[in-house]
Amino acid sequence: MARMIEEVCSPMVDALVDLALAEDLSGGDATTAACGVAGQAVGCLTARQPLIFCGAAIAWRVIRRAGVSIDLALDVDDGQRVEGGQALARLEGSLVEILAVERTLLNFLQRLCGVATLTRKYVDAVAGTRARITDTRKTVPGWRTLDKLAVRAGGGSNHRQDLSSGILIKDNHLMATAVGEAVRRARERAPHSLRVEVEVDTLTQLEEALSAGAELVLLDNMSPEEVERAVSINNGRALLEVSGGVVLETVRAYAEAGADLISVGALTHSAPAADIALDIAHVDSSR
Repeated sequence: MARMIEEVCSPMVDALVDLALAEDLSGGDATTAACGVAGQAVGCLTARQPLIFCGAAIAWRVIRRAGVSIDLALDVDDGQRVEGGQALARLEGSLVEILAVERTLLNFLQRLCGVATLTRKYVDAVAGTRARITDTRKTVPGWRTLDKLAVRAGGGSNHRQDLSSGILIKDNHLMATAVGEAVRRARERAPHSLRVEVEVDTLTQLEEALSAGAELVLLDNMSPEEVERAVSINNGRALLEVSGGVVLETVRAYAEAGADLISVGALTHSAPAADIALDIAHVDSSR
């Protein structure tokens, strides 16, 4: 949890939260003002579907960046499995302020819980194998830190955070050089802290990559049968990552074929928002 709080308090996430609040509140809340509602209120955040919760730190961040005096009491932790109808949190404060941050708060939580929930489905699907489910850089612009936090909450692992945090030689790099030569150059020039990974789409390229000393090899768009052959050829020399076209219905077959890592872009580019509601349970207009 401490690591998640530190990440969420980053300048980049603060800028994202500020933008989200501004796009909803820059002109004020016309409806609340017109209705003249007031008073102290209690609101309940509730899951309307089974989900994996993620968003404890960001919920606090939204409230603090909004500058409102709302007390938030969370009933669940990040990574916890939640049933439909289960309470997630209780909010107490000015009704006007709760209504002001309601949509922004829900937008963040629905997105994060959606990513965590989809990730857990993939993680559960490969349970009992050595395969780990990882994400990609196919994230919503500006959301990468949060998207990757949600993947971890769902039990997955993070791949590269950005272009500086890993060496991954892809097909477009290989348009200018051969697999083996690209790997050798990278091993000579890359910082020692970064492992060298290369993408291959044939077993011949796999042999070239292994001979050149690749530490990770990404098997791109291969069938489970081809992955099984690649595992035999590799014989433990490098970690093997499967990527491209993996869906929930096929991920188990790739795991059983012997993949070490299975990267799934859908975790962050196609996760459906989780169904979460914020309902006002009580208003005290006398205060």
